[in-house]
Amino acid sequence: MFEYLGYLIFILSVALSAGGIILSSRLRSRNGAGIYSTLLYYQVFIYAFGFYGIWGQVVARMFLSSLIPPDILIRVNNITTLLGLPFLIFAWLMLIRFSGILSGRKSNNWFIAGFLLSNFIILAVLGYFFMTRLNSRNTVLIIRNYYILMNLVHTFIAAYLIHLPVKGKSLIKEHDRKVIAPAIFLIMIIQCIPLVLIDLSPWVAIIFIFTFFLGNIFLPVYFSYLIISPVIIDRTNNFLTLEQFCKRFDISPRESEVVREICSGLSNREISDKLFISLQTVKDHTHRIYIKTNVKSRVQLINLVNDMVK
Repeated sequence: MFEYLGYLIFILSVALSAGGIILSSRLRSRNGAGIYSTLLYYQVFIYAFGFYGIWGQVVARMFLSSLIPPDILIRVNNITTLLGLPFLIFAWLMLIRFSGILSGRKSNNWFIAGFLLSNFIILAVLGYFFMTRLNSRNTVLIIRNYYILMNLVHTFIAAYLIHLPVKGKSLIKEHDRKVIAPAIFLIMIIQCIPLVLIDLSPWVAIIFIFTFFLGNIFLPVYFSYLIISPVIIDRTNNFLTLEQFCKRFDISPRESEVVREICSGLSNREISDKLFISLQTVKDHTHRIYIKTNVKSRVQLINLVNDMVK
C-alpha cells in the first residue's frame, strides 16, 4: 500500500507543480511580464528542486536500496540533493524579489549579487564537507537543518517585506498583505515540521513531500482567485486601448461591446435593448467577462478598465 501511495503522491506532485506554473504563466500573459515573471520563475525553480532534490532521493531509495550498500546510497542521496540546491537558492531569490516588488521596493543589484554570493559560498562549504565525509550519516542531518533554517529565514524576509511595504507604494491592498504575509510563513513552518520528524516513519516523508508541493502553489492560486485587487498593474506599462484590453483577457468582440456599455454605466436591461440581445444573453456575457478578468462585480470591472485603458 505504501508503494501505491508513493505513486499517488508523485502524480499529485506533478499536477500541483504543473498547476502552479500554468497559473503563474496565465497571470503573466494577462498582466504583462513585470512582477508575474518573478512569480513564474519562483514556481519553476522551487518545483525543479522538488523533483530533483526531493523526488530524486525517493527514486534512488526505491530502485537502488537493494543493489548498493547503505553508505553508498547515502552518498548518492547527498550528491543528488547538493546538485538540486542551486534551484532552491534561485527560488528563494525569486520569492524575495517578488515580495520586494509587491511592497513597492526597487530591485537592488547589489543585494542580488550579495545574496547569490553568500548562498553559493555556503553551498560550496557543504559540497566540500560532503566530498571529504561522504560516508558520514551526519551529512543527512546537516543538509536537513540547512534546508529548514534557510527556508525559514528567507520566507520570513519575504513575509516581512510584504507585511511592511513602502508607504503608498504597495501593489496590493492591506487585507491581501495581512493574508499573504503570515500565510507564506505559516506554510513554510508546516512544511518543515514533517522534516524534523522524518526519521520516525516513512509516512512522515510522504507527508513532507505532499506539503512541499501543495504549499508552494499558494501564491499562484491566491493571485488568480482570491486576491481582492483583480490584478496587479505593472506601473511601467503603457495604457491599453479597449481593444487591446479585450485581446489580453481573451474577451470576444460581442463581449467587448458589453464591457464598453458596462463602463458607460448602462444596466443589463439597457444593454439588452441597445445591443438587441436578450437579457439572459447579457448576463451570460457578463459572467464570462468576470471569469476572464478575475473580477466579481461591475465596480471591480470598471476599476480594472479605468486602470488599464486610456
